[in-house]
Amino acid sequence: MIRWRSVVYILGVLDFALGAAMLFPLGVALLLKELEEAFRPLAISSVLIFAGGGASLALTRQPPKEISHREGFLIVALGWINAAALGALPYWLGGLLPHYVDAFFESTSGFTTTGATVLSAIEGTPRSLLLWRATTHWLGGMGIIVLSLAILPLLGVGGMQLYRAEVPGPVPDKLKPRIAETAKTLWKVYVFFTAAEVFLLMAGGIGPLDAVAHAFATLATGGFSTRNLSVESFHSPYVDGVVLFFMLAAGANFALHYWALKGRPTVYWKNSEFRFFLFLFLLFTSLISIQLWQGEVYPSLGKAIRFASFQVASILTTTGFTTADYEKWPTMSCVILFLLMFVGGCAGSTGGGMKCVRVLILLKSGYRELRRLIHPRAIISVKVDGRTVPRDVLESIWGFFSLYVLIFLSASMIMASLGLDLVSAFVSVAACIGNIGPGLGSVGPADNYAHIPSVGKWVLSLCMIVGRLEVYTLILLLIPEFWKK
Repeated sequence: MIRWRSVVYILGVLDFALGAAMLFPLGVALLLKELEEAFRPLAISSVLIFAGGGASLALTRQPPKEISHREGFLIVALGWINAAALGALPYWLGGLLPHYVDAFFESTSGFTTTGATVLSAIEGTPRSLLLWRATTHWLGGMGIIVLSLAILPLLGVGGMQLYRAEVPGPVPDKLKPRIAETAKTLWKVYVFFTAAEVFLLMAGGIGPLDAVAHAFATLATGGFSTRNLSVESFHSPYVDGVVLFFMLAAGANFALHYWALKGRPTVYWKNSEFRFFLFLFLLFTSLISIQLWQGEVYPSLGKAIRFASFQVASILTTTGFTTADYEKWPTMSCVILFLLMFVGGCAGSTGGGMKCVRVLILLKSGYRELRRLIHPRAIISVKVDGRTVPRDVLESIWGFFSLYVLIFLSASMIMASLGLDLVSAFVSVAACIGNIGPGLGSVGPADNYAHIPSVGKWVLSLCMIVGRLEVYTLILLLIPEFWKK
């Protein structure tokens, strides 16, 4: 039986955290004197959010001592939907996006680190609201639920159920025995990398606000930029290189970064998922670079490598930044980028997609079946890092893959029924469920999602949340048995 008092209490705590996060862009709005267009809607939104959180805590009065497995999944799912709904208020109340569906789409894209936008004139948007967009990325990157784990123990609430629901990869990797300590450790690494990128971008001549916004979006593998042309607007190989490095860092398992910072850099090479991640990046960068060079898209191989590597890293890690309109590249290059939308970063990263470890295990599982045809009586297991993958994990991954494909096809049919062309229908869903952002067709890197019908925006928003929570967490709520005693 679900104890709604526990659910409402923790959602109230999350509301307070969200309201506190809004104070950062609120202060910047006051500093930049963006009073009517930004300060006012941010102030009203923060007051409403704090009031809602306070009411939730007042009604429930005391924190729950334990959270059940079902309550953990419910809190995570409702937590993300609630954050997206409340995070939309500044865009809507300020008139930047007068239709709530647009504001909700933008907010959902921010918290799910998708980076799909309905804004056309980004550089004409108040700077403090652009900072709020980036902040939603940064919060969503490591997970607003994981952030709360650092304070839940102080309230007497156990957090392992939330961690399992928030990080539903094949095997959640706890760095320390206590879940709160794990959350704090991950956030320390996250903050360290964010600060490092801000420093390096400012060293390259980028202004403080632009540097912070792009660092927030990079480490969250989000893709919201403060410029209409994204990173391309800086026209700087140095900036491209810095962002490229941190995109790859954000796409790797943060547990590896932790151990590397503790003096064990060899953990990267020992991890088969990271090797597979790096292999995909190098392989497809090489293939696209050769195509761009031979097709004379760029005058030199060096330039071809520069732009190819950035786009491959951006799509593979599901960041969504762009330095070129890749729709003008050879068709084969576009096909490669489309296929990479289904891969994503490593488990334990801030990236979306199916995750490299799942793709790796699926490939190994397929190869195992081929070997079984040759040796019918042989006992052949699927191994990762020298360890046999348990049967229940294999079944879970195949189930995840089946649901992922089913949702992709179903949502694509809905988008096609709304009048989108075939490419735009399929790619818009792939880009949203994979938390990537820009795609191909009418949602390509030079376009946005403003033209999508309202129904389509609701569908794509749902796809973003489903993708960010890796399918199972949200789909479970649709199963009647989940609500039974």
